[in-house]
Amino acid sequence: MDMDYIFSLTFTLSITFTLSIILSLILILLGLIHFNWVIGGKFGLTKSLPTKESGERVLNPKKTDSAIVGIGLTAFGMFYVIKSGLLTYNLPLWILRYAGWVIPIIFLLRAFGEFKYVGFFKSVKNTDFGKFDTKFYSPLCLIIGIFGIVIQLFK
Repeated sequence: MDMDYIFSLTFTLSITFTLSIILSLILILLGLIHFNWVIGGKFGLTKSLPTKESGERVLNPKKTDSAIVGIGLTAFGMFYVIKSGLLTYNLPLWILRYAGWVIPIIFLLRAFGEFKYVGFFKSVKNTDFGKFDTKFYSPLCLIIGIFGIVIQLFK
């Protein structure tokens, strides 16, 4: 067997494994933060919701909303645990194929935003949320999206 091929294969497996584990940890952690809000925790809550410049919240999610998002993020995280190969679970091939593209697309769309309160191209930037979104949330969503696409292309 050609050594270049072996190196290429090893590198590809290493990259997809590493990125899958990183994504699973990030997504499960984000899911746990949302579950914290479900049980009444306040960690990061005030800077996690977009507001108008007057300070009025744009979104007022219920605990059920946080639970749904928490379940989704945790499921996405588990998807990447399965993609890494650490956990074997026989998902149908179509789920592996489509979810592997849908998840990064969701996060890329979130990174670009809706052009008013959320994303790189938002117009309301000087609120607490706007500042955190610019520094942390949108870049994190972009990274999640890029990592997910890299995994799909190399796997």
